[in-house]
Amino acid sequence: KKPVHIVWDADAAEKGGYEHFMLKEMYEQPKAIADTFSPRIKDGQIVIEELGMNDEEIRAVSKIVIVACGSAYHAGMTGKYVLEGMARIPVEVDLASEFRYRDPILAEGTLVIVVSQSGETADSLAALREAKKKGCKVLGIVNVVGSSIAREADKVMYTWAGPEISVATTKAYSAQLAAFYLLALRFAEAKKSISAEEYQELTDSLLKLPQQIEEILKDRGCIQRFANRYLAAEHIFFIGRGIDYAISLEGSLKLKEISYIHSEAYAAGELKHGTISLIEDGTLVVALATQEQLYPKMVSNIAEVKTRGAFVMALTNENNKDMEQTADYVIKVPKTNRFFANSLAIIPLQLFAYYVSLGR
Repeated sequence: KKPVHIVWDADAAEKGGYEHFMLKEMYEQPKAIADTFSPRIKDGQIVIEELGMNDEEIRAVSKIVIVACGSAYHAGMTGKYVLEGMARIPVEVDLASEFRYRDPILAEGTLVIVVSQSGETADSLAALREAKKKGCKVLGIVNVVGSSIAREADKVMYTWAGPEISVATTKAYSAQLAAFYLLALRFAEAKKSISAEEYQELTDSLLKLPQQIEEILKDRGCIQRFANRYLAAEHIFFIGRGIDYAISLEGSLKLKEISYIHSEAYAAGELKHGTISLIEDGTLVVALATQEQLYPKMVSNIAEVKTRGAFVMALTNENNKDMEQTADYVIKVPKTNRFFANSLAIIPLQLFAYYVSLGR
């Protein structure tokens, strides 16, 4: 192997006055997202040079398979909704630990995207090798320059989140979401599945995300106060539909991995299939409702858990005036395009997990 010198900012490994690395890294999310966008949005156009695919090659992609573990898998779940919604390409999302053992069918025209913060995740690396063995082109979305996945993938898209010290990922996850948004827009443009006006509107919405995240972080006091009420919780449920389900998965994981509270995420429509029996008086249910076309369904699900005695914290868009009549406590995030809702909605859930853990 040829030695490669990696330029690394030593200050990134210091807490810089923050109480914990996790808090510091949450506050670095606006910069991480902006740094992931900046080399790839030029004069209002998405340019992903490292993708190495022209319009014709993108149009030849008939299917995308996203492979990842943990939070990267949750980013991939959002990627599925965004890529299918914008670019109209069928997408599968696989846990790397399952993908590597199930002898997947990968037909010609399949692009495999392997997502990892470290670029060293063993299951994801094995999945990459399996995909290449079956003749697929592999794109790696990784944060660590020169890592194994970055070296072995056909193409690599770096997320530029900077060193992440905290085990519970925050800024690397947000940067992975940003990478998927860029890919979806680039593929949609090549396939002409969205109009020029939609493309411009979506690009403008992307560029606003870092500032909107800063607004949410400034208002963290209300989340801290609410978190202090649930320090003794034993079971917490997160529910959502569509992209909100993907947000629920990551919000639940953040809570359980640092607070050690039992926490589960469910697609809200699945509650009636057995899970509703676990809801009892005082159980906290966190309901995600950022997708306008799914508001009525979520209102119905909130009513459903409240009849079982649940206390419902709803997270919705600032323009949704009706949620206060349905949920017990409401957190609102700035309005953005529905495809990008995860980037804003995950911030209060990260803060909630952090403050519950701190309190305990």
